[in-house]
Amino acid sequence: MNALLALSRRIDWLSAKVGLAVGWLILLTTVISAYNAVVRKAFDTSSNGLLEIQWYFFGAVFLLGAAYTLQQNEHVRIDVVSGRFSEKTRAWIDIVGHVLFTLPLIGFVVVSGWHFTYESFLVNEYSPDPGGLIRWPAKALIVVGFVLLGLQVCSEVIKKIDVLQNHAKGLATPCP
Repeated sequence: MNALLALSRRIDWLSAKVGLAVGWLILLTTVISAYNAVVRKAFDTSSNGLLEIQWYFFGAVFLLGAAYTLQQNEHVRIDVVSGRFSEKTRAWIDIVGHVLFTLPLIGFVVVSGWHFTYESFLVNEYSPDPGGLIRWPAKALIVVGFVLLGLQVCSEVIKKIDVLQNHAKGLATPCP
């Protein structure tokens, strides 16, 4: 179990680093958005490329930040219900939910997203709008984001199994 917990810590470290780095994209997206608004109002002009990069960055924030959100336990959860259960029951619910629902969905999205991205790369797909951007990097964010999320889900499952083992030994430790 120690090796798995070490792996879990490495995954948590990766999720934290990516999550904090992605936070800077929020600032960059805001600056680009403000620039677009000022240029559009002051000079009656705009750039489809700048509008699209805003969308790409916005998507990157959510896709690449999902693993960090899960790691920080800030994802959507019905706390009113789950708060009534014991730590052991919550751990079981998380393990079952992740293994039966989350990981298969992530696997489906990664496999489908890979084909979706690869086809876009092969044809060098661009936005149909004048001055638009190349599309495959934005599509690749789907794959990268879900791979990171899948790794973090595995880390969470490892930590929940550790909670159950420690609970069985009478050493229950708080779940992050």
